[in-house]
Amino acid sequence: MNIQPVIRPGRPDDDNRHYLPEYLYRSDITVNENGNNSIPCPERLQEFHGDIVGDGKEDTWYEYVPESYDGSKKVPLVISLHGGLMTGWGQCCYNSWPLVADREGLIAVFPTASELRFWQVEGMYESGGPTEIDGIRVKHAPADFRENHDLNLLLALIRAMQEKYNIDPERIFMQGMSMGNLMTHQFSRYYGNLLAGAAGAGAQTWPCALFEKDGTIRNAAGPVAVWQARPEHNQFEGDYEGEALNFKMGRWYWLKINEACPVPEISIVGEDNFAFYHGKKANLVFHDIKNRDHGQKLDEAFLYWDYFFSGLRRKADGTIEQGPTRLPLKRDDFQAAFAEGAPSMLYNGEILPLSHAPLFWQKLKYHGLNGGAKVRGEYLMVPAEALAKIAGGSYETSEEGLSGVIRLPDGRRLQFARGVIGCMIGDTMRQMYVECIERDGVLMLSLEWFSRCFFNWNVSVHNGAAYVTDHWAELSYFTADLLKDLLNGRYELEFTEQEIMERQKYFTSDDLPPIAAK
Repeated sequence: MNIQPVIRPGRPDDDNRHYLPEYLYRSDITVNENGNNSIPCPERLQEFHGDIVGDGKEDTWYEYVPESYDGSKKVPLVISLHGGLMTGWGQCCYNSWPLVADREGLIAVFPTASELRFWQVEGMYESGGPTEIDGIRVKHAPADFRENHDLNLLLALIRAMQEKYNIDPERIFMQGMSMGNLMTHQFSRYYGNLLAGAAGAGAQTWPCALFEKDGTIRNAAGPVAVWQARPEHNQFEGDYEGEALNFKMGRWYWLKINEACPVPEISIVGEDNFAFYHGKKANLVFHDIKNRDHGQKLDEAFLYWDYFFSGLRRKADGTIEQGPTRLPLKRDDFQAAFAEGAPSMLYNGEILPLSHAPLFWQKLKYHGLNGGAKVRGEYLMVPAEALAKIAGGSYETSEEGLSGVIRLPDGRRLQFARGVIGCMIGDTMRQMYVECIERDGVLMLSLEWFSRCFFNWNVSVHNGAAYVTDHWAELSYFTADLLKDLLNGRYELEFTEQEIMERQKYFTSDDLPPIAAK
């Protein structure tokens, strides 16, 4: 479309931190609720009511049709689902789909959940998840998915939009936030064959909705191109380790269905940590967002579209085609990653062995403290030969392995020795962050010092891992967890029946029935 979207000015309501103030609707007010920023309510947003399902229940939904739409050509459709306690119009204000719609000419629809603003999702009771939110009881999803009103609402909306507008049947997408993400993935498991792609932020589907008790995958729709956005401070499970395990199971689920390569291409752009998994049947994206609480980023719709949805097509034969996207689904052009205790490193997409596992080493201050010590810094020590490798240089060491030389591509000669904090750069000494150490005949230097001193590379260290690249990049918790798995050889994750059962321990007497064919 090549139309420049424009952000309308809003009136900030900085004192308000309510989840969704009703006065936001049809106003120019913007709010900031725990990082969930809003745009002013779009003037073109239209509200609709009706018994669209045909079961006697009136539903509410909101349509955003860009000014450029004239019905002359097929356009994509996006169904965007709100979080628990929100509304369709609130989801429209709390994301950027209207701006993407203006730029791309697509149509976006924002339904409101039928039961007290809560979607009927599997697993809320079975998993030990919340049965009440802000005093409102979460309604149990019906055992038979065919009787789930909200699933039927989404099916009816897709049909209605195809009748009302000139929708491209190959380019129908769904996206949700928090409970809307749970609903998006529930729809994908049962009716994903209607979608070219699905995306969502925040909540991770509980394993009890993904697997039978024996570990068999629960799925009726087959492969779907999926994007999973997970804020670093999601705290949906209550702790980082619990979150990490659920995230792994969610990734593993779609890796299996989509027949994707278990080793992703990593790209970190600012606070956005991407893992792009390429699949035989469909791709998967894991998006870990640094320093972000539960919810969705205001720019997520642009990320979904530019990296993913813009190239996706669901062909008439049911296959998913991943064509060119506005932004590439590929790793950073230059990257290196290391993890404490891991025997391998990641270098430009390859996992390579190390002569010694990296370790953290402290810079200490002793003198004048009555024998005590202060820690002035802690750095990841990496084999010198690995640093020479990522620098494109060469490495040589003395016979006894107590001193070494790195030669950089520009001709500089770096010489260092065990126990000495100085490095000779040609005929001049420069002090490093910490002294050179030796382990099992391997000389090791600070990754941070080497990368910054000689190349001005960005080094981000978090959760026991380090990521090096040539641009601004901040490693987030769950991407660090993923890197540690990759560098420790755990990239082909398989969960045993016992592990899955441990995550299924909250099953009640009303267990979810096995999925039958539609």
